[in-house]
Amino acid sequence: MRNWFIRFMTGRYGGDQLNRLVSFVSIAFAVLAIIFSFAMSDSPVGSVLWVIALAFLAIVYYRAFSKDFNRRSDENTRYLRLRYKVSSFIRLRQERWRQRREYKFFTCPSCKTTLRVPRGKGSINIVCRKCGYSFRGKS
Repeated sequence: MRNWFIRFMTGRYGGDQLNRLVSFVSIAFAVLAIIFSFAMSDSPVGSVLWVIALAFLAIVYYRAFSKDFNRRSDENTRYLRLRYKVSSFIRLRQERWRQRREYKFFTCPSCKTTLRVPRGKGSINIVCRKCGYSFRGKS
């Protein structure tokens, strides 16, 4: 049985990070469907959630059994880029939150670069390292 499956999957895309995300979303919708089915037995919300969960599951299987490596790889790459942008944005906000007592953050009016200045220095002249624009700010 195992050898048959290995031969069957040869030449097919298989799983990746995007498939993992879509499968988790499918499981989440299935759990919500179960909860709504028990909570409101006469409501159609549970049925709609089941249909959505099955649609996401169909997407997972379609991507896993697909033979179009380039398209599936491009989809996964776009997903990974988006995930990296979101996680780096969150990481930046967390780091700024941790440093809020020691530093004050300014945005350069010219190039929109974030600049970090030590707190407690009073009104100072801030020079952007990227574009060289100079402006006043109170730290």
